[in-house]
Amino acid sequence: MYVDTHTHFYDQWLLPDSEAAIRRAIEAGVGKMIQADVDSRERPDMWAIGKRHPGVIFQMLGLYPGSVADNWRDELDQVHHIAATGQYEPQPLDQVHHIAATGQYEPQPLDQVQNAKHTVGPGPVHESGPGPVHESGPGPEESLSEATQGFWGPRPPERETVTGPNTPAFVAIGEIGLDYHEGKEFVQEQKEVLRLQLELAAKLDLPVNFHLRDAWEDFFAVLSDARHLHLRGNLHCFSGSYELYERANRYGDFAVGIGGVITFKNSHLAGAVERIPTEKILLETDAPYLAPVPYRGKRNESAYLPLIAAKVAQVKGLSLREIETITTQNAEKLFNL
Repeated sequence: MYVDTHTHFYDQWLLPDSEAAIRRAIEAGVGKMIQADVDSRERPDMWAIGKRHPGVIFQMLGLYPGSVADNWRDELDQVHHIAATGQYEPQPLDQVHHIAATGQYEPQPLDQVQNAKHTVGPGPVHESGPGPVHESGPGPEESLSEATQGFWGPRPPERETVTGPNTPAFVAIGEIGLDYHEGKEFVQEQKEVLRLQLELAAKLDLPVNFHLRDAWEDFFAVLSDARHLHLRGNLHCFSGSYELYERANRYGDFAVGIGGVITFKNSHLAGAVERIPTEKILLETDAPYLAPVPYRGKRNESAYLPLIAAKVAQVKGLSLREIETITTQNAEKLFNL
């Protein structure tokens, strides 16, 4: 069985055919799939699909950097509300209950936020849609210091299992990160949103799933300031060098999500994958984006994951069955599936 660690069945390009696409993935041997969260606009469809397929479709929770705009505080309120209750109930953002202990949210200007000095750099290549990502880790044994609590107020209470016996409502905080590819209007806001979600992941002892595009240096600056959180997770849609992988792991315990890019003729990713330890490799499609060869340029599906696995097996000099077993064990351990 394979695990697709990053997919988007709720995306409008895939949604009309999502149920059939899930069946095709299962028939192809992909027994578990994790949907990356984006924002309140797409979350209802994401959650509905997951509820229809318990034990097969798993969810992340988070605010995607490309969705950070003027309403980012409201968007994060919903993320924190879901984190606090362990449940998602579709509702307009203006009806979301603030979850600070006081029951109130007091916005502050970004220039008053602590640690607002970060700056970060270049990320993986995307053809369209949500882009690449990266890491996260176990929460600290002691509560976070007052200096690192940010301006969001006291942390939400520990989440409770709500979707069934021993089944968490979400398995990671993601996809979160930085994306400067479409512009830098909300650079400071993106960094603050990332910082707050890293703190949330640590509080909930969940891995993080990182999206990065044209922002590596700022990303490393944020990670450096967050090293006390002992993050774990993965760099989604990784297409960087071994040196970038190694540098990220100075600040936490991070795997890489390898997708269709590794099958592209002009990709240099194989060289990095050859050096990255196999126990740090996850498989993903990022469907419906970045379809592997021979489907490049067409709509991607989780059913194509074995094509990615075959290329990784070739690069690592291992059998397809070995890559299937190892990457599935990696995913199940990291996301506690």
